[in-house]
Amino acid sequence: MNNPFRFLAFVLFVSLTFFSCGDNEDPMEFSVSTNLFEFGSEEETQILTISSNQSWTINTQATWISISPNSGSGNAQISITVDINELEIDRTARVIVQHGTIVSPVEVTQEAKEPIFPDYYIPSDQTDMRNISSLDLAGEMGIGWNLGNSLEAIGGETAWGNPKTTKAFIDEVKAAGFNSIRIPVAWSKFSNAEDFTIDPVWMDRVQEVIDYVVENDMYALMNIHWDEGWMQPTFAQQDYVNDRLEKMWIQIALNFRDYDDHLLFAGTNEVMVDGDYSTPKPEYYQVQNSFNHTFVDAVRSTGGRNTYRNLVVQTFNTNIDHGVSFFEMPEDDTEDRLMVEVHYYDPYEFSIQENENITQWGKNATDPTKTASWGGESFADGQFQKVKTKFIDNGIAVLLGEYAATDKKAADNHIYREYYLRYITNSAKEHGLIPYYWDNGYAGDYGSALFDRSSGGQLYPDLIEAIISAGQ
Repeated sequence: MNNPFRFLAFVLFVSLTFFSCGDNEDPMEFSVSTNLFEFGSEEETQILTISSNQSWTINTQATWISISPNSGSGNAQISITVDINELEIDRTARVIVQHGTIVSPVEVTQEAKEPIFPDYYIPSDQTDMRNISSLDLAGEMGIGWNLGNSLEAIGGETAWGNPKTTKAFIDEVKAAGFNSIRIPVAWSKFSNAEDFTIDPVWMDRVQEVIDYVVENDMYALMNIHWDEGWMQPTFAQQDYVNDRLEKMWIQIALNFRDYDDHLLFAGTNEVMVDGDYSTPKPEYYQVQNSFNHTFVDAVRSTGGRNTYRNLVVQTFNTNIDHGVSFFEMPEDDTEDRLMVEVHYYDPYEFSIQENENITQWGKNATDPTKTASWGGESFADGQFQKVKTKFIDNGIAVLLGEYAATDKKAADNHIYREYYLRYITNSAKEHGLIPYYWDNGYAGDYGSALFDRSSGGQLYPDLIEAIISAGQ
């Protein structure tokens, strides 16, 4: 191509061709209809509109968001779907729309699930519910004493031989040095068998006794006790028991909702399958654990001060070894307001067996034939150490809800009884447990009474002194 004019014409032709092609190509177009979606707590779908003349993709790392379709080309409408938010907090995630090298983030927010409150619920009220841990509260409870079977007696408060509890009597218990009273209660005898509605007259009587305690600036621990034994921890009975337990505890909790933190609720007592004292089957302790969950949920559902009340849940048969092995702490939306309860009657042959075979206990025993082959001082220390390691060292308060040594006919039994009560009380306190002596009100053979229920007088001042001084 030697002709310069021909070369110049060729260059001009090529240049015009490229310029013409550029004019004919469609320019890149891309936009999204919004950069923010707001959803309620329920499952819901909203539409994102993409305007584009090329291919695009859309994705998210949030598992609770579904996108359809997640890729395509040209204009499109995209379904953005969120799952139900079961959480009690709002949640946020990003959806990323990409068009070539252009990235357009879309923020997705979803409200927390609205709590559904029953009609009887009132807003949480922390008035007079001190902001202290369960361990700190337990430390203020001092030494405890049981009212025994007075309000547990089937057929009425006096049906099992004790007189009606009076304020004067509770005053005497306070004066003796006890600062906390456990009040076992049977509710079913005074309830409608069809819907478990508690007789208001009986509710008022229980409240009257509790007032004797809390108005004395003492702590009251109230439960549903044996109550004719309807809490059988089997799969066959689980739904029935949980339904009944829930209905009864809601009534009790509502009645006592305005009390301050000197009143504690304990869900059950020694739950076990009747007559089976062996290591529980998984069925048994799984069902019993569910009873504890039901109790906590029922009380918390009433709101008010019950939101912050300290609640006490039990190990299987209130047994220490079963508690270490099988206990499951219930979930609780209120932080650090649960305590655990165990009982201690070891060795059984000395503490509560109703015969004269074993009447001595401890290092000072003089007759091996009158002493149990197990359950001495080191055993008690080891059991309470298990509780300390499992619960107390992890910030969970533990109540020793019952322990005793009954009165036997042997002439020297009393000195061993006094030593047992002194040692067990001291060991429990040294390991961090709060002990409650079991006083059944009966002062005869194999009874465990410390007080005369009629006069309020001390039947065994030395035993009371042993308990109180050992717990200091």
